[in-house]
Parts: sequence; C-alpha cells; structure tokens
Amino acid sequence: MTLVLLSADGPLSVYAVPDIVAENLHEYCLEFCNEWIHTSEHAQKLLHPSGCVCYDEKDFVDYLNAWIFPDDPSVLIETLPADDTQPDVPEKYSDLEWFNF
Repeated sequence: MTLVLLSADGPLSVYAVPDIVAENLHEYCLEFCNEWIHTSEHAQKLLHPSGCVCYDEKDFVDYLNAWIFPDDPSVLIETLPADDTQPDVPEKYSDLEWFNF
C-alpha cells in the first residue's frame, strides 16, 4: 500500500491505496470519473436525475474497494486541516501523488 492525497475541492485526505493505483493515480481517477460513472450500472447512486454526476474522493475509494481491488482495500489515513484558500500539507506528505476530483 502507498499513500496518496485525494480531494474534491475541499480538505485533502490521505489514503493508503494499492501500489499500482498510486503509481498510476491519474489514470485510475480519470477512468473512474470519465468512464465508469457514465457506463456502469453500479454508478447509479452518483447520477443526479438532472443528468449531472456528483461524487468525491470517498466515492472513488468505494469504487476501488468494491470493483477494482476488493481483496486489497484502500483506507483513509487522515483528513488534513485546511484554510479557505490553500490546503495545509505537512512536510511528511508533501511528495505524495495528489488528485483533486
């Protein structure tokens, strides 16, 4: 498992994800939000009746755990404090891969 930063225009969260996800974070995130949400029958809870989609990093982690790596689940390590303009990333997390949904 490797640590990554995930967010959805809010506080950053540190997650431990399978190594392959961390090594290809943008590809996995884009597959989730550009493909899976729009084509999977399992993504219906993320579709609004207006046709819009509504999701965040927790939904991405649920997707990984349920459909991609059920035997190697990702886990939340911590959510980092943030002010209104800039997330505060502690030095120990400053080199982590980051994806904002």
